[in-house]
This record gives sequence, C-alpha cells and structure tokens, in this order.
Amino acid sequence: MRASRFVRVPTPAFVALSCLCLSLGGAGTLGAQAKTSSEYLYLWTAGADSTKPDYLAVIDARASSPRYGELLTSAPAPGVANGPHHTEHEMPADGRLFVNGFGSGKTFVFDVRDATHPRVDVVFDDVAGMMHPHSFLRLSNGNVLATFQMQHDSLGVAPGGLAELTPQGRLVRSASANVAGVDRRIRPYSAAIVPALDRIVTTTTDMDGEAPVRAVQIWRLSDLRLLHTIDLPPGPRGDEAAFTAEPRLAADGRTVLVSTFNCGLYVLRDIDGASPSGQLVASFPERAKTSCAIPVISGHFYLVTVPAWNAVVTLDIADPLKPREVSRLVLGPNDTPHWIALEPDHRRVVITGYDGLEHRVVMARFNPSTGQLALDDRFHDRGSTEAGIRISGSPHGAVFGNAP
Repeated sequence: MRASRFVRVPTPAFVALSCLCLSLGGAGTLGAQAKTSSEYLYLWTAGADSTKPDYLAVIDARASSPRYGELLTSAPAPGVANGPHHTEHEMPADGRLFVNGFGSGKTFVFDVRDATHPRVDVVFDDVAGMMHPHSFLRLSNGNVLATFQMQHDSLGVAPGGLAELTPQGRLVRSASANVAGVDRRIRPYSAAIVPALDRIVTTTTDMDGEAPVRAVQIWRLSDLRLLHTIDLPPGPRGDEAAFTAEPRLAADGRTVLVSTFNCGLYVLRDIDGASPSGQLVASFPERAKTSCAIPVISGHFYLVTVPAWNAVVTLDIADPLKPREVSRLVLGPNDTPHWIALEPDHRRVVITGYDGLEHRVVMARFNPSTGQLALDDRFHDRGSTEAGIRISGSPHGAVFGNAP
C-alpha cells in the first residue's frame, strides 16, 4: 500500500483518513448517547512502533476532573500494524464501537460498555467478497452501514460497495458499486444517510491510489439499490471536485453537502429525482501533500479542517448555497489537523492529525450558538504549556462517550 497525496504513512506504517452521523444536524446518530457533556474520549491509536499493538485509549474527558486529559486505560487490538483509521463518529447507544484497521483490512468491534475495561469483542475482514471497509454509520434499527473500498472480479480490482451489518458484525445485506458503466476506479469512501428521501450518498477516494475521481453515488436506502453515479463539476481552479470525501446531512434533513480532499465544498441537488447534480459553493486553498478532511455539522454551522491554514474553520450554512466563515481556530505552525469529532452536547471538538499532531490530541471549545472556536487551554499534559495531550503512538479516529 503506497502513500498518496491524501494518505500519510508515518512510522509505524499506517493509513489515515473520516465518517458521518445520522442526526439532522449531521453530528449525532439515531439512538446515540444523550446530548450531554462526556466523561470519556476514545482514541483509536497506532502502536508506537511495528512491534507494539494498536490500541483504543480511554482519556478522562470530564472538564471538572483533576485527571482531565489523562489516560485512564487502554485496550489492545489483535496483531500489529493494522493501520488504525476510522472509528464511528459518535459513540453508539449500545456501546459497541466499530473501528477499522485499513492496512490489514480488519474491522474491530470494541465493547466499551465498561469504560474502565474496554475489550475487543468481534474481529472481521472481507464481507460479501468486498474488502477494506472504510466508514461506519448507524442505521435507525441499530445496525451498521459500512462502506467497502474494493473487491476483485475477473478484470482485477473493482469498486467495492455497501454492507449492512449487525452490531456483532454479521452480514444482513449488501450491494455492489461495481455495475455496468461505472468507472472502475471508484472506491466507496464515506457516506451520508438521508432517511427523509430514502437515499444514501457515497463518495469515492482510493486510499491506495491517486486517481482524481470526481464521482458521487446515490443509492436507495430501503433496498440498497445503486441509482446514480454522477461527477461533481470542476470549479474555477479546475481541480476542486477531485477526491470526493465526506458527505454531511444539513439540519433540514434533506440537503447533503459534500467535501473533497481537494478542498472543495459542494451542495447536491435533486438527489431523490431523476437528474441529481452538484454545485460548488466554497473552496479553500490547498497545501502540498495535505488535504482538507473531516467536517462535522452542528445546527447551521459546518466545521472542517483546512491544513493550508493549520486550522479548523466554521462556516455558517444557514443558506447552504452561500456559506460564510464565522470562526477560524489556528493551531500550531506544524500542526496539520485531519480528524475532528463533536461532543454530543456540541460544546467541544477533538482534533487529531499529522506532523505536530501525529502523537498529540488537541481539544477545542465550541459555541453552538455563534459557531466560535477556541482552544481548550485546560486540556494538556501536567507540567506542560503545550496545547493538547501527547499519546504513545499515532491516534486517528476519536470519539466522545459516556458509560451506557
């Protein structure tokens, strides 16, 4: 597996890159934990070197605790160099957290119902002939919808698809993206579920390659039928649409915004109609070998990482066709933010990334009324003035949680 412009491979080698949630605000799952302040922060972390196991770290997230920001415990995953990558974006109500090791192609289900004794409960890899799961979303019935990047056919490596899984990882149903007429370079990356329109939207970015595919796929939620594969239009720069990344559902429950790793932001139109399309509504500057990455939505605010600015940016999307910046949290000059996740009460945002953030996690305060972001200057190692906490290994996916 080679590194690309949007996939970093630090030591130990592992791949890194995001996810979505199902609430109308785009930041919570149906049936997820109550929107209260969180007790714990879970970090899916690559081992410190190729001999060390990957692990789930449990951090004290109680802002009033004297141990705020300290490691409480950890749980190893089987094997080494799995390539810790995405977790679910919010802690599910059943306390069974899906995380992926993209390097090994394995999915681990951590039972965190006892936060002080988390454990791996299930491990699986290929499903219905599809390989390398990437993102996980909770359905209203509690099952998990997973995107799979690829599968093999008689011509070689082909597009993957979708699978619905039980919380124990058992297959319920699946559907392939490898249908006649579809670009064979498509690799289902992340997804948004739109229950009000009976739709699923998936993006495509090849974690192993550099093909600048501009595709978005639209599926019917009720039967997982692939309905449309469309290309997003280029913008003034010419490449804003390449490497479609993270779709998010706006507060109206019908509008889907799609980010790209080339730092474009698109609004999809007519996704339940005969001729869906995309419209570029914003873009950010690029920086070589880094990519705009994880967004989250809180009400009418859209938060996204912008590595060119070493920042997390808040856009007001009350009018999604005319987003405007309302806040910019600039991190350290060597900090490249990648993953962000919202606390269930939308008061804090956790940030992981690369370079200065490769072994560090930063916390930000967020005002869901104004969209303003600020560093949480209490979240740091004891005796240190550096923002954030240092972690042994490389954390990627991060999620807030409480004891179920």
